[in-house]
Amino acid sequence: MLVLGIETTCDETAAAVVERHDDGSGHIVSNIVSSQLDVHAAFGGVVPEIAARAHVETLDHVVAQAMHAAGRRYDELDAVAAAAGPGLIGGVIVGLTTAKAIALVHGKPLIAVNHLEAHALTARLTDRTLFPYCLFLASGGHTQILAVRGVGNYVRLGTTHDDAIGEAFDKTAKLLGLGYPGGPQVEQQAARGDARRFPLPRPMQHRRDADFSLSGLKTALRLEAEAIAPLSDQDIADLCASFQQAVVDVIDDRLRAGLRMFRARFGAPSALVAAGGVAANRAVRATLTQVALDCGTVLIAPPQELCTDNGAMIAWAGCERLALGLTDPLDVAPRARWPLDEIAAAEGARLRTAAYK
Repeated sequence: MLVLGIETTCDETAAAVVERHDDGSGHIVSNIVSSQLDVHAAFGGVVPEIAARAHVETLDHVVAQAMHAAGRRYDELDAVAAAAGPGLIGGVIVGLTTAKAIALVHGKPLIAVNHLEAHALTARLTDRTLFPYCLFLASGGHTQILAVRGVGNYVRLGTTHDDAIGEAFDKTAKLLGLGYPGGPQVEQQAARGDARRFPLPRPMQHRRDADFSLSGLKTALRLEAEAIAPLSDQDIADLCASFQQAVVDVIDDRLRAGLRMFRARFGAPSALVAAGGVAANRAVRATLTQVALDCGTVLIAPPQELCTDNGAMIAWAGCERLALGLTDPLDVAPRARWPLDEIAAAEGARLRTAAYK
């Protein structure tokens, strides 16, 4: 089957054509991403209104590029998929409306994809990962540990109580006067810093649940920076190194807790899967590899261009859902908030409560 996927939930305007074979394997036929990074850099973060306007101006061209690069006609498609949430609602509306128009004009089924589900299923496209597996999703907007049991079958084992990990990196970079996006800037500075200089906290560490909290760490960093202001270049490097090490230690501890919860409920996972831009950080990647090894599984991390937002992951999720006969009506609504599964929060809460008993 052949599916066109559209992604507009944040600041990437993306479209892709993906093919799913009868044996369940997938092939990316085309994958076009237009980044708004330069537009938002001046503001130190994504401005929702600007992002939505950019999607309106760019999406038709990006879709046309994806179809041209694929060398396919619209009548050859089996379905049109679009991210229907969660995300910045203005951008979500643009992408979903465009997908509806294409589906209506060409008489194709529409598939409204949960953006988080697309991240969750990408490892099946790249590595044919078998269910069930444990997913660590860490990006600018999301930090979750999930049991991926099947298409549409997810249990949230851990989540953040406040900031996402990527968001904490971005805010740290902004606090220290570094560029946007913050993750690569903090990592670059940390490489020449002393991670032992500032005794930053490790929030939620040693708890039996698998939840995260980053706001206290971010506040502690600000207080340390204010105490020694004005900051030298070495001060900034040491603050970044100390912050990054604290985040790495928290990820290590929280993932081990999450994998214990996974094994207790579902048995051994086929893999630990990493998704989201935070997995590109070398220190984080090394920690994920070690945690997987210590816990008796393997780390699977799709290529970086498929970890960040892209159309291929939306198209692949569309393929997976279409294979099960799951399509959506043309009046399906965009959603700013959309848990992976309507029972994910309740089921995850039950497991976290059980972790204390």
